[in-house]
Amino acid sequence: MGGKAILFLVIGFSTIFLIMEKNIGTASTRAVDNMAYYYDNMNVHNIAVSGANVAANQIFLDHAWTTGYNNVSYSGGSYSVTVNILDPVNNIRKITSVGYYDGYSDTVQVTLQPSSFSKYAYFSVNEGGSIYWITGDTVWGPFHTQDMLRIDGDPVFKGEVSTKNGMTQVRGSNPEFDAGYQSGVDNPIPDSGTTHLQSLADNGGVDFSGHDTVYVTFAGDSVKYKYSYGSPYTSVLGSTLAPNGAIFATGAVLRLQGTVKGQYSIGASQETKTVTTTTTHTNRRGKTKTKTTTTTYTVGGDVYLDGDVVYNTNPTSNPNSTDLLGIVAQNNVLITDNKVNKNNINIQAAIYAETGGFGAENYATRPVSGIINLTGGITQYNRQAVGTFGSWGIASGFSKRYHYDERLMTLTPPGYPKTGQFEIVSWYE
Repeated sequence: MGGKAILFLVIGFSTIFLIMEKNIGTASTRAVDNMAYYYDNMNVHNIAVSGANVAANQIFLDHAWTTGYNNVSYSGGSYSVTVNILDPVNNIRKITSVGYYDGYSDTVQVTLQPSSFSKYAYFSVNEGGSIYWITGDTVWGPFHTQDMLRIDGDPVFKGEVSTKNGMTQVRGSNPEFDAGYQSGVDNPIPDSGTTHLQSLADNGGVDFSGHDTVYVTFAGDSVKYKYSYGSPYTSVLGSTLAPNGAIFATGAVLRLQGTVKGQYSIGASQETKTVTTTTTHTNRRGKTKTKTTTTTYTVGGDVYLDGDVVYNTNPTSNPNSTDLLGIVAQNNVLITDNKVNKNNINIQAAIYAETGGFGAENYATRPVSGIINLTGGITQYNRQAVGTFGSWGIASGFSKRYHYDERLMTLTPPGYPKTGQFEIVSWYE
């Protein structure tokens, strides 16, 4: 190879090396820039998330808090938070947290709503002292008791399980907790959980006050009602009777059945009444004495299921069903001991019994009455019986087939009692 060729070769390799060096330098600079960009964006995002968490915690501590934060220094940057009430009736709130760092900004939005007892497949305050969950028992959906969970055998819990007072097991028991178990969780039932539904009924719904007994039959689009057994029903379109879906009976016993089309909550509360009587007595000497007696008593607050209560569109076969019902009693929700309920009963609803429980009227003396087919959930103060059993099977009352309505994880019947806590329903970053 001649000298001129070697010169061209040296110049060519030098040019290539210069280009490679420039590209390597550019790539190194770009890598540093990318790392700085990634760090800045990660940091500003974390600041925005932190602002959202701080605000959410403040709402959990103070349910009336809407103040927000303005330009709070954090992690070398700052965040500002606003809290907007999206739905005043249902107290749904939206947190918007904006983080700032080194010229960058990022936004996180969180929506919260009051947690409802309707989300529970099963909730109790008192498990009855000697009632155990046994082999063959299966609970779908969230489970909580303020009592102790008593296990004898191999029950299956498909949803998250929590208790306040722990768990006791008979030796050899092997319960299955598919979504986990947690003890020490305190979630008391409120003393006035029915008042929100009553308020909605008084403002956009219907409150059948002033009657000892109210009979209500859902009939598709319509709701029929009367105040005595032998009277004819009055039928009204449900959207006309209770536009907001709230139906209530203050100081009355509510008797319920029918097919529900739409979304309603129906409930009953007890009422304290005072009766004053005055008697006058004249003795032999003609002297008159007057005696006044005051008697105070409570009436109402129970809901009796006189027959099937089901949805027009069955969510078991059609998960897109929009029909929804909450049954709310200040005292008990009971299956009536009548002819209709002698051969099974079908119930589709979220049931809430604030000071009593869900059970069967005359459970120990009524004849064997088939199966309770329940799709929904049960919240009760005292776990109650629906039948009695012997070594040969059912001796009186009902056996149980309880299935959780999965829609209740996100859907809440109008005015259904709240737990007093907020829960996050969406988080957008």
